[in-house]
Amino acid sequence: MLHFRNLGLVGDMFLSGLFSARTLVLLNGMPNTSTRQKHGRRTRRRRRADPARNELVSSSLESAQQCLFNQDYGTAFAHYLLVLNLAPVFKDFARESFRFTLFKWAEELDSLGRIQYLFDCYEQALELFPDDEVILNSMGEHLFRMGFRDEAAGYFHKALKMRPDYPEARENFYRVANWLVERWHFFMLNDHGRNQKYQQAIQKAVQKGCNTVLDIGTGTGILGMCAKKAGAAEVYACELSKTMYELACEVVSANGMDGSIKILHMKSLEMEVPKDIPHRVSLVVTETVDAGLFGEGIIESLIHAWHHLLLPPKRGENEFGEQSATGRVIPAGATVFGMAVECSEIRRHHRLCVTKVGGLSMAAAGELHSPVSCSSEPDDSMEPYTTERLSRLPGGYKPLTEPFTALNIDFNNVQELEGLSSREVQEIRLPVIQQGELDALAVWFQLHLDEENSLSTGPQEDTCWEQAIYPFHSAKGFVLKPRDELIVEVSCRDAYLRLCSVAVLRDGHKISLDKLMDSQYPVSNPNPEAELCSALACLQTDQSQARDFCMLECSEIALLNNQDYHQSFCTVLAKLISQLKVKCQNQERGSAFQPGPAVATRCASPFYVLDVSEGFSLLSLIAASQGHVKAFSSVEKKKQQEVLKRLARSNSVSEQHLEFWLNNTEDEQGMLQRPSREKLWSAIILDCVETCGLIRQKLMEKASLARCLLEEGGRIFPGKIVVYGMLVESETLLLESAVQGQEPTLGFNIAPFINQFTVPVHVFLDFSTLECRHLSESVELFVLNLMDANANYINREVKVQATSTGRITAIPFWYHIYLDEEISVSTLGQAAHWKQAAVVLQQPLEVRAGEWVRLAVKLHKSTISILAHIESTPQQME
Repeated sequence: MLHFRNLGLVGDMFLSGLFSARTLVLLNGMPNTSTRQKHGRRTRRRRRADPARNELVSSSLESAQQCLFNQDYGTAFAHYLLVLNLAPVFKDFARESFRFTLFKWAEELDSLGRIQYLFDCYEQALELFPDDEVILNSMGEHLFRMGFRDEAAGYFHKALKMRPDYPEARENFYRVANWLVERWHFFMLNDHGRNQKYQQAIQKAVQKGCNTVLDIGTGTGILGMCAKKAGAAEVYACELSKTMYELACEVVSANGMDGSIKILHMKSLEMEVPKDIPHRVSLVVTETVDAGLFGEGIIESLIHAWHHLLLPPKRGENEFGEQSATGRVIPAGATVFGMAVECSEIRRHHRLCVTKVGGLSMAAAGELHSPVSCSSEPDDSMEPYTTERLSRLPGGYKPLTEPFTALNIDFNNVQELEGLSSREVQEIRLPVIQQGELDALAVWFQLHLDEENSLSTGPQEDTCWEQAIYPFHSAKGFVLKPRDELIVEVSCRDAYLRLCSVAVLRDGHKISLDKLMDSQYPVSNPNPEAELCSALACLQTDQSQARDFCMLECSEIALLNNQDYHQSFCTVLAKLISQLKVKCQNQERGSAFQPGPAVATRCASPFYVLDVSEGFSLLSLIAASQGHVKAFSSVEKKKQQEVLKRLARSNSVSEQHLEFWLNNTEDEQGMLQRPSREKLWSAIILDCVETCGLIRQKLMEKASLARCLLEEGGRIFPGKIVVYGMLVESETLLLESAVQGQEPTLGFNIAPFINQFTVPVHVFLDFSTLECRHLSESVELFVLNLMDANANYINREVKVQATSTGRITAIPFWYHIYLDEEISVSTLGQAAHWKQAAVVLQQPLEVRAGEWVRLAVKLHKSTISILAHIESTPQQME
């Protein structure tokens, strides 16, 4: 008789298991018995009793359980596959154990880089359990982590079909939806003015004879449908994203055009005539442009289209005349504009602006800046620009020059398109109009759809577009003054528009900004003559010395510039170390009459601090600088570790007091240098809030583990997090969250289809500049206690009194992070490196001033959800 283990309980014992590479060999060594098994199944149907088969199932099941107990997950998985294929009757009984085995084996394969084997195992599992929502969701998680977002969305969606109330699959689907259908899609489709201008340009072109149309990068299919509605005889469209392709097919069908618009799931660069479309077309419509105009590959797409998909362009002066056997493009061209700006928000995200962080001098840090470089020389490790909506930046911006024309491009001139990358670098001189620190060049464009219709992405426009930002990198900045001339270079060497501030003309002298960056030229000097001499002298500096350069993410640089955050940590760490020292001293005095080596050893040992912050963090070094502390850092990248080592040396912190604990994980010994105490750490620092404004995933699980690893008197930092929120009315959040009916989309039925990808929580908000009306005061929504598990809860009801009459459309929320009971930092302040998030209500709620609104707040695995309704009778605030 078989002995069946309770593998659900046994599984809990395996959470800290070691990986066994030999299980790969065992699994790969299993014979391919697919043909033999089919024959066996036919034999079993003829013979009701098969003792040999029963014995094989019995022994394999027992072997699976034994292998699972021994943490040999690969062999256990192979045995389970054999058992469940031979005896499906065991499926219900073994489901939980099989899942656990699969997930542990998948972790092992992932760690060994055997990705194809991992997916093979999931496919085998789904053959056995095709409707298992847990396995489907787990498969989606692996796909998402590896960048297969379209495929991941399919698995999450199927898991939700199997179990609509499955929270993990729902949250994963929301997460992947943000990637697959970026939020700007909603804002763009809600931009009636933009849609109407495209429609007018397409209608005019079709009426002038452009009867065959190709929509490149069709998205929802709206431009192709405009062409068909205008009377085009043939309309083709292509879309690379699988999700958007399937969405476009649904939209076109729902609008009665499925038989008249052919949609292809492919890149336009791969299209051929007559393989994919029967002949060349007379009109290409596209909006494959980003904030920097060329970033989505429009140049390459149009060059290919002119050579392979479009009829030849019209010759002669009358470019917009009758079109019969000629081709054209909408948009017809673009003009790019730019200006130099001062903006503290841009500055603090792209270069170090402080000299001290948490009491540490940053002089030895070397050159730290973001991965966004406006260098005219292409560099694959750098992005040429980032994007911002200038009108929404906290603190605003100051124009330092008048807007200037950087570039004109004609999309109907293939020779001009082909010559773009080989154009000579253009040098433009810009008179400075007011004094200010040079932080960036801001760039936008006017898209010329035809001779009458155009769209502007300028910072003053009410548009769905952001602007391209080319930050200026300098250790100490550079102040421009009236009568200066800023010299900017414009190039397109790799089909990306690049703008670079290279020099300043001041009082007849040319100051090279590149050399000033190397010499760390000061921001300003009260003596103009001395300032000029200093600038000229730096031109003679020997630049042959290699610079200590380290690239950090924009959010990591903003974190370094958050002085309040680091000073608060410095204060609470010093307080904790002081308390622990006093405790040791008291223990020594208490044991004076009974001396023993244990107390002496305990007090002589350093206090151990573990920092598990995501990305680059100085907190471990701040801890080590307190004295009598050995700190462990989670920084992984070698260059970033070198920065911390340089800072340690320059701040007189012994390298023996700073260790990078992830460096040890590849060792067979694998264990950290541990103190000889039962409890491991004096302090554990957790990274609790993502830059986007959400609680980090699995935060409470990490806190639960951390509590078990603390010595007596040790602390987790932060100790608790308090979530605050406010009722607001914001049309902007509605427009960025879902398509608002058919009116903005020109009467086409698009909203129900794209709104499937609406997510309830909007992230990366700047609440200080969000266009909204406050309908209440801020209120405490939720508390997460990381030190005391018994103080936590999952659901909470909060009553909020409306202070104004309006429509509640959203509830923005932010956090007060309590490092201890007295010291906290807010994620809402202008100096904070975090953004905010908001729950957007599915249906806006009308409220009158004085009414009470009941909020049902729920936290599930770090995800906050909020439901709201009006209280029928006024009640006191909870």
